[in-house]
Amino acid sequence: MLHRTAILTLAALLGATLAAQADNAEKTARRRNQLDHGGAEMRSVREQLVRETTPPPVPSKVEWREINRQRAAWYATDDARAIADAVRQYQTESGGWTKNQDMTAPPDAAFLANTAMDHRAATIDNGATTTQIRFLAAVASHSGPDTEANRTAALRGIEYLLKAQYDNGGWPQYYPLQPGYYTHITFNDDAMVHVLDVLCDVAEGKAPYTWTEPALRARAAAAVEKGIACILRCQIVVAGKKTAWCAQHDEITFEPVPARAYEHISLSGSESVGIVRFLMGVENPSPEIVDAVEAAVAWFEAAKLTGIRLDTPPAPDLAHGHDRVVVADPSAPPLWARFYEIGTNRPIFGGRDTVVRYSLAEVERERRGGYRWYLDEPAQLLSRDYPRWKQKLAKQAAKAAKP
Repeated sequence: MLHRTAILTLAALLGATLAAQADNAEKTARRRNQLDHGGAEMRSVREQLVRETTPPPVPSKVEWREINRQRAAWYATDDARAIADAVRQYQTESGGWTKNQDMTAPPDAAFLANTAMDHRAATIDNGATTTQIRFLAAVASHSGPDTEANRTAALRGIEYLLKAQYDNGGWPQYYPLQPGYYTHITFNDDAMVHVLDVLCDVAEGKAPYTWTEPALRARAAAAVEKGIACILRCQIVVAGKKTAWCAQHDEITFEPVPARAYEHISLSGSESVGIVRFLMGVENPSPEIVDAVEAAVAWFEAAKLTGIRLDTPPAPDLAHGHDRVVVADPSAPPLWARFYEIGTNRPIFGGRDTVVRYSLAEVERERRGGYRWYLDEPAQLLSRDYPRWKQKLAKQAAKAAKP
């Protein structure tokens, strides 16, 4: 029989052993828990580091203003598809797009927070909607996972143009309609010409609209015919002679009308260039189209301004950084005014006070330097485009005359 002391000693040793084992088990469990937790923390840290060190999406190397001037192969690239995804996000419920927005990246918080009409409403002003349609159609011409989405968006844009057209053939600046001068037939900044260019290409199934259906092409062709009739109806007649066009015309009477405070009723030396070029592009033009072009070209010749040049001296205090000053220069090439008074053909100018002025020097500096009052584009129309058009007509006539 063991001595009581020995038993106590063995019990003590056994208790100590069991306590040590329990303590070791607890330490092991804590260590395992720490390791598991540490592993999770490490994974979290790694994920955070990945997020922090992963560079943001690389901005497109193509500027928005150049989006429709790329080589055909570019529209099949990942860069083009990424931009197309962004463009689709800007499309409005009506099917059109807003203006003055770089759409090479998706809408940001600042864009979404600005709900002003001229910031969010669909329009054809400043190349809006027509630019997006042409771009999406080009990307949709190449196969890819988003081809159908791009085609759908482009088709919605084309439908927007067709719905926005007035029964008389013209287009308002905004659709759905917005109150004010926005409802007028809008030639300003070539808005209506841009629409007709798109619809002409759709009607003919030209690239990038080769994938469009025949029914849509027929509807586009009908819209173009109505648009041409509207253009001919709007040409301003002075003393029995056809001349040019105003930047905007009344949607009911077709009469020339004003827009902003400094955009008065006038004959436009700018918008009329785009209109004439469009009419020159019509295949097998009717006698009415030929007469309209000939009359407008004669008006441009009569409206030519010689002996002056336009200087743009720096003006750091102005938002646009420069002023505009007319200087006498007998050797300067010809210029044309943006606006001419109907009936006198005198160049007219204006400021935010709505007063018609006959000298650019009389306009306040902010508007004088911040608007394009003179231009030289008609020179190329007269020296290059018109002669080529005449030669084309002569060839067509000769061909038609052959037995």
